[in-house]
Amino acid sequence: MTITFLDFINNLINIPSLLIITILISAVMFINGCLDVPNAIATCVGTRSIEPRKGLILAAIFNFLGILVMTFISSKVAETVFNIVNFESSTSNNLITLCSALIGIILWCIISWILSIPSSQSHALIAGISGAAIALQGSLSGINIDEWKKVIYGLIFVNIIAFFLGYFITRIIEKICKDMDRRKTNKFFKGTQIFGALVMCFMNGAQDGQKFMAFMLLGVVLSNGNVHSFNSFSIPIWLIIYCSSLIALGAIIGGLRIIKTVGLKVAKVERYQGTAADISSAICLFGSSMLGIPVSSTHTKNSAVIGVGASKRLSKVNWKVARNMVLTWLFTFPCCGLLGFVVTKILIGFFG
Repeated sequence: MTITFLDFINNLINIPSLLIITILISAVMFINGCLDVPNAIATCVGTRSIEPRKGLILAAIFNFLGILVMTFISSKVAETVFNIVNFESSTSNNLITLCSALIGIILWCIISWILSIPSSQSHALIAGISGAAIALQGSLSGINIDEWKKVIYGLIFVNIIAFFLGYFITRIIEKICKDMDRRKTNKFFKGTQIFGALVMCFMNGAQDGQKFMAFMLLGVVLSNGNVHSFNSFSIPIWLIIYCSSLIALGAIIGGLRIIKTVGLKVAKVERYQGTAADISSAICLFGSSMLGIPVSSTHTKNSAVIGVGASKRLSKVNWKVARNMVLTWLFTFPCCGLLGFVVTKILIGFFG
């Protein structure tokens, strides 16, 4: 089934629930651009390798390119999120379920902000739609276990790999540069850190952008019938451009006010350490994208920075950030899943 831009506009006009879904997911994408894209360039700005405004513009551009280019190379992350739950044959209930998941996600973001609970939009997306699907089907048959396994792999193994890559790449760089002039190496690593940070921004877009595109695509597909009518998975070019542009716009408009250095929050890093952290996290995000494993790009970056800090000594790491990452997993999945479940039950009760 081919979905054209004109089909999408026609459905927006005629199907109110699709319009609501589009508005909600567009808002979440814009917020993601404001919050996550600046974090991707954070260590580079923190070591003063690049000026904040210039770094933010470059981050937005490379994030845009990451979504655009990597989706053509491999759209496996989007496909994993697209297939992570099972829908029923009723079009109206399916759209209500997707809408409920997004409402639950936004409610959780507001609650976590008020209570200062660490949160992850990537985890919230997956948990919210999973809880909503369980409510729709009335059992765990709403969950596609094979796809959910990939989420677990991302939670555990990718962050561990990022930690050890950050640790060992830092050690290797220190060994190679041990007897070199510090001023010359510092100048060299200014360039490598900018390069590494832009690669990180590129891969950040590749991961996060595909998750949002999967939600948008689900809304479009479900409004045209049901998910089973979508025989071969492909993302229309107009949808790729729309999502990548909106996230980049969010970064440019709202990113400057919230750009903070992950390096300063997690561990005090130098330029060569920032290079190691960005390269390590970018490698993990690339591998995850090619394998179709949805991960939190922010957590992957934080894990790499923790590994970099640990390579010096464990006291150099702010373990409070590591604790917050674990709290995110403990709180976001059950709470956001429960919100998706409850909102779905309420809305289907009223409109189903």
